[in-house]
Amino acid sequence: MQGRRPRHDPRAGPPGAEDRRPERHLRPTGRTVVGRRSVRVITLKPGRDGPVRTGHPWIFSGAIAAGLEGAEPGEAVRVVAANGRFLAAGYCNPRTPIAVRVLTTDDEPVEAALVHRRLDQALALREQLLGPGLDTYRVANGEGDRLPGIVVDRYGDFVVCQFLTAGAARLAPAVVSTLEERLHPRGVFERSEGAVRTEEGIPGARGVLAGDAPPLRLTIEEDGARFVVDVHHGQKTGFYLDQRETRRRVGALAAGRRVLNAFAYSGAFAIVAARAGAREVVSVDTSRPALELGEAAWAENGLAPAAGRFVVADVFDFLRAGEDRYELIVLDPPAFVRRRRDLVPGLRGYKDVNLQAFRRLVPGGWLVTSSCSQHLPRAAFREVVSAAAADAGRAVQVVAEWGHPPDHPTALAHAEGEYLKVLLLRA
Repeated sequence: MQGRRPRHDPRAGPPGAEDRRPERHLRPTGRTVVGRRSVRVITLKPGRDGPVRTGHPWIFSGAIAAGLEGAEPGEAVRVVAANGRFLAAGYCNPRTPIAVRVLTTDDEPVEAALVHRRLDQALALREQLLGPGLDTYRVANGEGDRLPGIVVDRYGDFVVCQFLTAGAARLAPAVVSTLEERLHPRGVFERSEGAVRTEEGIPGARGVLAGDAPPLRLTIEEDGARFVVDVHHGQKTGFYLDQRETRRRVGALAAGRRVLNAFAYSGAFAIVAARAGAREVVSVDTSRPALELGEAAWAENGLAPAAGRFVVADVFDFLRAGEDRYELIVLDPPAFVRRRRDLVPGLRGYKDVNLQAFRRLVPGGWLVTSSCSQHLPRAAFREVVSAAAADAGRAVQVVAEWGHPPDHPTALAHAEGEYLKVLLLRA
């Protein structure tokens, strides 16, 4: 892909719904003692505790009555209802709209022991769902594993972490020590960068946290295929682990077909398609360095050079200008809707790229199209693809639809955590 990817949740319980019993430990100073530590107390406005009670991991500044004044970014807090009743514990940031991120609804300190337990739970889930033999996967998926702001990806012998918030950065030592104890990696590397860190008021960070530095080109394996990853400078932590299911679907469809891999990034879909017996694979992306990773992976897999082309070009221009037809097209564009205010122009982008893809697809061909835009609802994505199909004069079947793989769980009450939408279409 050429690039990638919180909104205010207005839901709230009715006024007076919270328990009226007083919180015995609430102090007028706005702090309370947990264990031997004095912890800041955040008090919510009357009737604003509903989302927390139903499991939403974010508390917005507009829901807070008191306790945020003078807080440090990333400071551990206890959250109580208007009557003083305990609700949750987490960490705060007074400078961001998401003022508190919840780690637990048990009355316990936010410290290393909690992080250890959360990571143990996350690893147990992956072991149960992913099975043996897969050593490239997401270890911790932020709010989905009740570790807000913390992303951990495993690439074989190396682990790459993102601490995207001030509170997550404070918990980094506990995360690293747990990973060393549980996974025994050769190295733990940090890739904490991007707009979220800027909004949090902390600088980006990149470098070795423990052990050795990963090589500039790291070779990983998935389902027998070898991919070349740049964890130092690549997109996200280096690879799109969230598209594992899509790679498998592409592999199941590619045999004997001419394939276009649009927004190819490091060419993972091309590798899978070629290994499955595709007649020809064309990969298009604006980034020459990304495509060079794909070319290296092509060689790593022993694929015939003549069966694959890597083209540096803008995908929109490539689709409009060419006349070649394809039997399988994979569209995995960057997030065209990065903020809610981007929705209208983003929808135009999704419609245009899908329209051009339909025009380059042979009758009876397959289109795998996806969106990683958090602010684009699933229904809206289907509608815009449907509009593109109509403009192209194509009758389209939805054969399958999916999202995140099992190592990217989301919290049931946290719809904002669901970003990936993929459609398998026959036209």
